Amino acid sequence: MVSKAEVQTNSADTVKLVAAGALVLLGLVAFYYFAEQSLLLRVVGLLLIGGLAAFIVYQADIGKRIVAFFRDARTEVRKVVWPSRAETTQTTVTVFIIVVLVGIFLWLFDMLLAFLFRAVTGI
Repeated sequence: MVSKAEVQTNSADTVKLVAAGALVLLGLVAFYYFAEQSLLLRVVGLLLIGGLAAFIVYQADIGKRIVAFFRDARTEVRKVVWPSRAETTQTTVTVFIIVVLVGIFLWLFDMLLAFLFRAVTGI
């Protein structure tokens, strides 16, 4: 029996998410509306509005869960045992050699099939 974890969103979270979306949309409209202004000013304005929208999303429950997810992902990446430079180089060289050998094999096989095709059809 599988039970689904239901996520309950309250109306305050919905209002926050809609406000953040509207703010981003307003920022994009303003970016193109003020096309005659300096690109630097428009980009800075867009970044400020995006930052404000991200802050508003963070205030909602889903924003806190997203931040927690990335924090946990960072912790898991730190736990990974990465291969040494020597192991990485050895694996790369091995893969390169195998790719070259398979390429040569396919080239020779193609030549054989072309020869047989010409012999059978007389072309």
